[in-house]
Amino acid sequence: MSCLLRNLGLLGLAALMLMAGADAALAQEATLDTGDTAWMLTSTALVLLMTIPGLALFYAGMVRHKNILATAMQSFATCCLMTVLWMVAGYSLAFSDGGALNDYVGGLSNLFLKDLSVDSMSGTIPESVFMTFQMTFAIITPALITGAFADRMKFSAMLLFLGAWMLLVYAPICHWVWGGGFLGGDGVLDFAGGTVVHINAGIAGLVACIVLGKRRGYPTENMAPANLTLSVIGASLLWVGWFGFNAGSAVGANGAAGMAMTVTQIATATAALTWMFLEWILRKKPSVLGIVSGAVGGLVAITPASGFVDPMGALFIGIAAGAGCYWGAVWLKRKLGYDDSLDVFGVHGIGGIIGAILTGVFAVEAIGGTPGLLEGNPGQVWIQFYGILATVIYCAIASFILLKIVDVIVGLRVDEESEVVGLDQSLHGETLH
Repeated sequence: MSCLLRNLGLLGLAALMLMAGADAALAQEATLDTGDTAWMLTSTALVLLMTIPGLALFYAGMVRHKNILATAMQSFATCCLMTVLWMVAGYSLAFSDGGALNDYVGGLSNLFLKDLSVDSMSGTIPESVFMTFQMTFAIITPALITGAFADRMKFSAMLLFLGAWMLLVYAPICHWVWGGGFLGGDGVLDFAGGTVVHINAGIAGLVACIVLGKRRGYPTENMAPANLTLSVIGASLLWVGWFGFNAGSAVGANGAAGMAMTVTQIATATAALTWMFLEWILRKKPSVLGIVSGAVGGLVAITPASGFVDPMGALFIGIAAGAGCYWGAVWLKRKLGYDDSLDVFGVHGIGGIIGAILTGVFAVEAIGGTPGLLEGNPGQVWIQFYGILATVIYCAIASFILLKIVDVIVGLRVDEESEVVGLDQSLHGETLH
C-alpha cells in the first residue's frame, strides 16, 4: 500500500510539473519581446513609407505633367481611407474567427478594434503593432491599382471602388492566406504577399483599365513620363521600404527576417539588371524607367518567396522577374491592346505570378519548413498554381462587379474635357507651374 501511495504521489507530482511547464510555456509565448517589437515597429514605418511617399512619387513621375498632383493625391487619399476602413472592419474580416465561414472570411467580432487593448498580444509583439503592420499592407495594395487607370478615373469613383475593394476583395483573400482560411490551410506559400498583394492588385488593375477603356489619344499621342526623377526617388523608397514588407513578415527580429532581407536585395538587383540588359539589347539604350521598373518587378516576385528560398533561388527568381515583367509591360500589353497606364498588371500581376510559381520550385525546407520542386516536392508547384487561380478568379469577378456598381452610382470616368485639361486642374483645381 505504501508503495502504491508513493507511486501515486510521484505521478501526481509529475502531472503538476507538466501542468506548470505548460503554463510557463503559455506565459512565455504571450510575453512581449522587446527586440521583436522594435523590429516590427520599424517594419511598419518602412511599409507605410512605401505608399507615402514611395508609390506616390513613383506613379506621379510616370504620368503627364497635367496629372502629377492628381496621381500623388490618389496614393495619399487611399492611405487615409484604408486606414479608417481597416480600423472599422478590414482587420476583423481578415484576422478574426469567421465561424462557419472561416475558410473564406473572418468574422465581425473585432469591428472598430473593440477587443484591442494595450495588453493584447500577437505572439511576442503587441497586437496593436501587428494590426498596424497589416494595415500598411491594406493601404498599399489598393494604392497599387491606381496606376492602371491613371489619367482617367473620377476621384469619387476611385474612393468608392477602392474602399469597397479593400473590404470585399483584399480582406477575404488576406484571410484565405494569412488569417486561417483555406489557401493557408491547403499549404499555399505566400510569405509577404505575392497572391494577397501583388496578383490581387495586378488583376484588379487589369480589369479596371479594360472596363474604363483607353486614355484619350492612346497609343498615338505622346504619353511620356513628365518627371522620371520623381519616379527614381519613389522606386528607391519602395526598395528601402520593401525590407519592412518582406523581412517584417517574419514578425520578429530573427534569422527568417535576416534571410528575407538578403534574398530581397539579391532578387531586386538581379531583376533590375535583367530588364536593363534586355532593353539595351532590344532597344539599343538602357532607360531609367526600365531599370526602376525591373527593380520593382524583382521586389514583387521575391515577396511570396522571401521566407522560403535561399540566395541562389533569389538570383533565379530575379532573372525570371526581370525578363517576365519586361515581356508583360512591353510586349503583352501592346499585343492585347489594353491601356494599363503604369503597368500594374505587367509588373505586379506578372511578377506576382512568377514569384508565386517559383516559390514552389525553389523553396528550401531548412529555411521555410517546406521543400519545393528542387528538393523533391513537385506537388508544391501545383499548390502554388491553385492559390494563383483562386486569387485571379475571385479578384477578377469581384472587381468587375464593383466597378459596374460604382459606374451606376457616380460614373467611373471623367468627361473628355476634364481628361484633356488634366486631372490636376479639373478634379482638384490645382496645377504645377
